[in-house]
Amino acid sequence: MEVTTPQAQAKEGPDPAFTALLLDFLANLELERGLSRNTLEAYRADLMQFGAYLARRGDDALQIGPQDLAEFLAELASPDDDRPAVGPATIRRKAAALRSFYRHLRREELLGADPTANLAAPKRARTLPAVLEYPQVEKLLSAPTGAAPTAVRDRAILEVMYGCGLRASEVIGLRWSDVDLEEGVLRARGKGSKQRLVPLGRKAGAAITAYLRSARTQLARGGGPEKLFLNYRGEPLSRQGLYKIVRTNAKRAGIETRIGPHTLRHSFATHLLSGGCDLRALQEMLGHADISTTQVYTHLSGEHLKQAYFSAHPRAGG
Repeated sequence: MEVTTPQAQAKEGPDPAFTALLLDFLANLELERGLSRNTLEAYRADLMQFGAYLARRGDDALQIGPQDLAEFLAELASPDDDRPAVGPATIRRKAAALRSFYRHLRREELLGADPTANLAAPKRARTLPAVLEYPQVEKLLSAPTGAAPTAVRDRAILEVMYGCGLRASEVIGLRWSDVDLEEGVLRARGKGSKQRLVPLGRKAGAAITAYLRSARTQLARGGGPEKLFLNYRGEPLSRQGLYKIVRTNAKRAGIETRIGPHTLRHSFATHLLSGGCDLRALQEMLGHADISTTQVYTHLSGEHLKQAYFSAHPRAGG
């Protein structure tokens, strides 16, 4: 039976029967589990590729077995003349999408057995997220200079990201009405449209106050949307625009490591734990559903403590 590369599969697309199953699955994720648009799009893209693979092979999604799924993942992991091999992290994501899809089909009683029950994917390599040292954070937060509206906005954005530990999507999703300067809190909208209140520190609050006083009005040209952070055209700031702000100011600050908005979130969490913050309190501030996700920062803070010890203690060195 002919098997083609994932690139060729994506061009032809899945058959209508598979597409109907996929649409039902995505509707279930959206309505029952309340997943975000970005998450739904990731599921859709991964499973469309799988559906195209099945169509090229002439296979039925309801008839295949574990070996067929393993062959799909193995083909992704093997490079060919047209494309490089897909990395382990991407394959793990695709395997997770397949598991969710087939569990849904099993719950709908469309399958007698789940073919993903023993599906193996590459093991996750334990990598700790990048974290800035506090002096680097200070330089980054001081990088936007001047009174231009975009500079005042950038200072507010960087202070909020480090001061509140928000995700990129939460930063660009903030509305001006989400900020309560008097109470010192802001409302963040996390994954699955879940909302939480996050403490707003003094410096972050001052930076937002300065931004709202004049810079936002200038950017909005007297009108504008309800989103808090706007671009130079007066439109809501995009995810790409946020990344550009972080990286541009990191370059100004002399930070050579490639960083993004999530680096500030990781730094926020690590520095709080190093300062003695309770893990459960940190979980609430970060908006993690499972505390095991928060626990990675205990390893990071431990590494920071060891570095501080070996650099400062007179008898710690060799």
